[in-house]
This record gives sequence, structure tokens and C-alpha cells, in this order.
Amino acid sequence: MTDTHVGYGTIPENGEPAGSPFRGGIGKVTEQQVGQAHGYIKEGDKEKLRHRLRRIEGQVRGVQRMIEEEKYCVDILTQISSYIAASEKVASLVLKDHMEHCVRAALEDGNLADEKIQELTEAVDRFIKLD
Repeated sequence: MTDTHVGYGTIPENGEPAGSPFRGGIGKVTEQQVGQAHGYIKEGDKEKLRHRLRRIEGQVRGVQRMIEEEKYCVDILTQISSYIAASEKVASLVLKDHMEHCVRAALEDGNLADEKIQELTEAVDRFIKLD
């Protein structure tokens, strides 16, 4: 089995469910998704995403440092909730761009509309999953 690298990790080409840093994994990957190039994230949003991701990275390093220094548990939890909220904002921006580009294009084209609506539904379900 070979793997395809996309953005945040590796997707097996057989489309089996793969893990992800986000809640609920990424689910079954379709052949169309593997290796698909998009380039649809708006430049302004791309810069917002970069900025937020750099800030999240710093927050995670800060939590690591707090744990090493055995800081107060509630302070650590406060910092963790902060980077979780920031991660959810990143996911929200990506989801918005996906709807405005991929889903809109599929609906206008009509050929993949049902598939894109199902894909969007599954993505939103994973995004709001509270387990």
C-alpha cells in the first residue's frame, strides 16, 4: 500500500479512515480527494490562517513549558482551552473557504453536487463532534 501526502498528514490510497489532529479523524477518503490540488483559499484567509497557526504553535510550546515547570493545573487548562479555540477558528475558516469554492462549484456544475453535499455534511459532523 502506498500513501499520499496532503497538508497535515498521510492519506492511505485505499481510502481507509485515517487519523487527524482534528476531532473524529478524517473519515473515508475518496479517490477524488487523494492528491487533489485546490488552491482555493483566499490570500487574505491564507495569511489569517498562517498567523493563527503560528500563534497556536507558540501556545502549544507554552503549555509544554508550563508542564515542564509544573505550573498550576488550572493555568495549564486555561492555555489549552485557548489553543483549542484558536484551532477551531482555523477549521472554521477552512470550512468556509471549502463551502465558498468547492461546494459552490459542485452545485453550479451539478455533476458532483450530491457528493459534495454529502462530503460537506460529514465534514461539519466531524467538526462539531463533541466526543
